[in-house]
Amino acid sequence: MSNLKEILLKKKCCKSIWFMRQAGRYLPEFRKIRSKNENFIELCLNAELSSEITLQPIKRFNLDSAIIFSDILMVPYALGQKVDFIKNKGPKLEKFNYEKFSNNNVEKFTKQLAPVYEAIRITRKKLDKKKSLISFVGGPWTILFYMMNMNQNRQEFDFLELENKNFEFILNDLIEYLCIHIENQINAGADVVQIFDSWAGLLPEKKLKDFCFKPNAEIVKFCKSNKIPNICFPKGIKEKYVDFNMFVKPDCINLDSYIDPVWASQKLKDVVIQGGLDPNMLLKTEEEMFKGATKYIKAFRDIPYVFNLGHGLLPQTDPVRVGKLINFYRNFNG
Repeated sequence: MSNLKEILLKKKCCKSIWFMRQAGRYLPEFRKIRSKNENFIELCLNAELSSEITLQPIKRFNLDSAIIFSDILMVPYALGQKVDFIKNKGPKLEKFNYEKFSNNNVEKFTKQLAPVYEAIRITRKKLDKKKSLISFVGGPWTILFYMMNMNQNRQEFDFLELENKNFEFILNDLIEYLCIHIENQINAGADVVQIFDSWAGLLPEKKLKDFCFKPNAEIVKFCKSNKIPNICFPKGIKEKYVDFNMFVKPDCINLDSYIDPVWASQKLKDVVIQGGLDPNMLLKTEEEMFKGATKYIKAFRDIPYVFNLGHGLLPQTDPVRVGKLINFYRNFNG
């Protein structure tokens, strides 16, 4: 059993492998498409190309799951906030306008993201039925982080309390729209959803529960009530992974590269574990890469585990090296 959906639902041990950002800049076939499509948002809204990109790593490596080519910032885009991707700097969103944000509705939001759902439908038809198709959203805190342009200065969070009196309403609305986006993706043909709370590690400990645990728990509760297998990735929260797992109760939890796999195997209970290997290991020698992978394979030998990374594949990664890691994992007998 390598189907990710089945692994998450039944919590059985089985060899399964896919990579975050497996459809991306490290692949020459992706770079060829990207060179002809400079506007990233428009590329994400091109259903045919999005599907083609999604399937590129499946065709090259025969990975066990595909993850739809899109971006977590498609949600603020659909909520009316302009999103620009600045080369070598990352995303920048226009100044947040609460009045504009509060005037959104489900019909408008869904229409804006219709090409994403069409890409999923196209991909599901072309993808082997035995393989899972993963959809995703950003965690509410991480989406808010970008909507408020906090990525421009990652240390200044106090204004949320001092200036933004509408914060509670914004967060609640975000959760609602993220759940709508999840449901739409599943209805289009996705099997699993991963929730990327990429900036959870920047939250002060006293803010983790309100900004990270509770919002993620709301989304997981929605997923479970609709029988949607879910993966949470609260990146950077260190030993608080234990508290997150107990509070949120996801079907699966993705480790970041700073979590010791042996510690995780002992502390994280009643959950499928995914990932953890540092993406930088694929830039080292083959011996170092295989040694790093072995550490994770052995640590999770007797519990449900999905091989993946502690973050996305890096643009400078050699696809040949990716193929060798996949073969190493699939043929591991140590």
